[in-house]
Amino acid sequence: MTQQRYGYIGLGNMGAPMAKRLAEWPGGFTVFDVRAESMEPFAELGATLAADVTGVADADIISITVLNDEQVRSVISQLAPALEKEGKPDTVIVIHSTISDTTAAELAEQYRPQGIHIVDAPVSGGGAAAEKGELAIMVGAERPVYERIKPALKQFGSMVIHAGEPGAGTRMKLARNMLTFTSYAAACEAMKLAEAAGLDLGALGRVVRHTDALTSGPGAIIVRDNMAELTPDHWLYDAFTHTRGLGEKDLSLAIGLGDVVGVDLPLAQVALQRLADGLGVPHKND
Repeated sequence: MTQQRYGYIGLGNMGAPMAKRLAEWPGGFTVFDVRAESMEPFAELGATLAADVTGVADADIISITVLNDEQVRSVISQLAPALEKEGKPDTVIVIHSTISDTTAAELAEQYRPQGIHIVDAPVSGGGAAAEKGELAIMVGAERPVYERIKPALKQFGSMVIHAGEPGAGTRMKLARNMLTFTSYAAACEAMKLAEAAGLDLGALGRVVRHTDALTSGPGAIIVRDNMAELTPDHWLYDAFTHTRGLGEKDLSLAIGLGDVVGVDLPLAQVALQRLADGLGVPHKND
């Protein structure tokens, strides 16, 4: 397993710190980026610098961290004939870019007859986590392929999750990011309310970051096996009924404050309407 050669294409803000964690990979390491200056630090780390995309075709596992679907398709279309020429069946191409889930699934189907395994493995955590090897990596791959590449992914990820077949890793990343940016929008709404109420936004930020570290923020409620309505004997029923009561009270009070200070709070209104059903404890059970 450890004697497989590794290749990395795309050494940008995320790709570079991820790739550096692989610099001492036992089977050898080849990198490529269209910007020659991005590769220079890797020469000092002992990596082989490829002249173009096809120069990475000597690797058994190849990670790609480029900008979008179009670039992913372009890189793989260049790699595929080079891999065939190299006589490299069973190569795994791991896409870390956040792309459409249908792109990953289509590419996996397209290149499977050539013996090329296309895996989508988007990451979450940012550049700092990449440098520390603490990324969360969501992998869409056939199970044997996942097990084969997991030791390499653990070099830059402290959490590596098998999400399912190709495309599933991207679907999980999209769900995770939807939560992130929805919460950002809610945070902006909260700041508008706080400012209109005469509060110090810096102090509010410190309170939110402190308590998020204690309560895990919205991740604290993602503990269910499915989104079915909870029955009274479910282990979460009482806790989520309590959460519903607290949430509806606090949302109602915040909306009331918004009315007083003249701030529209559409996200809070939606949250008040949908919290009970979302938690699986609609009021009809009361």
